Amino acid sequence: MVASVQTVAFSGIDVLPIEVQVQIASGLPAFTIVGLPDKAVGESRERVRSALHAMGLSLPPKRITVNLAPADVMKEGSHYDLPIALATLAAMGILPKEEISHYCVLGELGLDAGIRAVSGVLPAAIHASAKEISLICPAACGPEAAWAGGLDILAPNDLLQLINHFKGTQVLSAPQPRLADNDNIGGPCLSDIRGQESAKRALEIAAAGGHNLLMMGPPGSGKSMLAQRLATILPPLSPREALEISMIHSLAGNLPEGGMVRQRPYRDPHHSASLPALVGGGARAKPGEISLAHHGVLFLDELPEFARGSLESLRQPLETGTAVIARVNAHATWPARFQLVAAMNPCRCGYLGDPGQECTKAPRCASDYQGKLSGPLLDRIDMHIEVPAVSLADLNAPKTGETSSSVAARVAHARQMQQARYNGDHINANVPVAQLETIAPLSTEAKALVDQAAATMNMSARGYHRTLRVARTIADLDGGAETISRAHLAEAFTYRPHKYLNT
Repeated sequence: MVASVQTVAFSGIDVLPIEVQVQIASGLPAFTIVGLPDKAVGESRERVRSALHAMGLSLPPKRITVNLAPADVMKEGSHYDLPIALATLAAMGILPKEEISHYCVLGELGLDAGIRAVSGVLPAAIHASAKEISLICPAACGPEAAWAGGLDILAPNDLLQLINHFKGTQVLSAPQPRLADNDNIGGPCLSDIRGQESAKRALEIAAAGGHNLLMMGPPGSGKSMLAQRLATILPPLSPREALEISMIHSLAGNLPEGGMVRQRPYRDPHHSASLPALVGGGARAKPGEISLAHHGVLFLDELPEFARGSLESLRQPLETGTAVIARVNAHATWPARFQLVAAMNPCRCGYLGDPGQECTKAPRCASDYQGKLSGPLLDRIDMHIEVPAVSLADLNAPKTGETSSSVAARVAHARQMQQARYNGDHINANVPVAQLETIAPLSTEAKALVDQAAATMNMSARGYHRTLRVARTIADLDGGAETISRAHLAEAFTYRPHKYLNT
């Protein structure tokens, strides 16, 4: 007798259909799981056995074989517990085989027959909805799955509730969607920054066009404060972006309270983060910080202190917007369209050029410290700015700067222009080069400025294209001018210094 239940496996953000087949046959008592299970899946047999025992049931003294098909796909994770248990109960004749075969099932079993939360329920629910089948998931994940819409969902707290539902002695109510409580209400405001008007202007441009930004200045000049306030002036997420981010965080297992994410991510990993932690991967391929920052901000403080390999691994995602993890037995692709904001000191001691605390080892200290960053990586950062130390007079002055809400309104207006211009497919920071001549036509004066800059700035083709994108954003903030003027381009050039850093 063979019973089957549907479940899923994950390859990056892709969902692969898996069929759990259970056969109970005559022979010496055994419980075998085949189909490339990892250790967590192999241990399912003990959790299933204990969960059935907690309900007063026992496995028959026969040979039980569990096959996870297709057999050539690696099965990882504890979410196979519940489908294995349901297929086993169906093979024992306790549950109706035909009915449970139309469900996609995920869940981890406790020894007391409780059903624990697992990661990846939201993409699994979207997969089930596309296949027009129903879903069974843990009660803790029910609100997350409900966002798939138009889907029949069963979200029990334990295995006994699920059995009673199929027996007709209990009715499980459908879970309701719930939002994660992650608003930034009462959070930091741009008006908290004293002085630094040029840095605030650069922050507004970066937010309006989604441009990468590098800030360099002495300790205590406000670089981290500026980066934290970038999130407060970014436009709200579109429904499509919120769904993409929530799917990634669901697969990573850190979607709070099963709710949909509604704020742009802000990730700030420590400089000791490893390459797999930053880009993704590991024994069980998980999304890294760059994917968790998808449609949001990745802030790298003390940029030269990161490992050289970790920094160089950012080059491809910055260009393509994806992170491709290649292993011998698996390949995974994660979305990684993030906005990089980095901060660094001008030298190791941090006081290069400071008349009050002049660096005693200049210029060697600066050249060695800044030399940790490669030209190709810096060429992919659209905007480079200096953040000087703030004077005591500015610190003691009353707040006079704009609030985050007023700046966010201008940023949102600029993003709406880009939404209409690109039909929602791009923003200025990632518009294809082939469209630049169309969307960023230069005035006669601006073309003359390009000729002058070509003779002095020694800029790469990538650097020039990124400058055009920044100029397009500046024009959008300037009332949405169709033609890039000399003033727009001149300001954009100020964010691309003659040398990448002041060595």
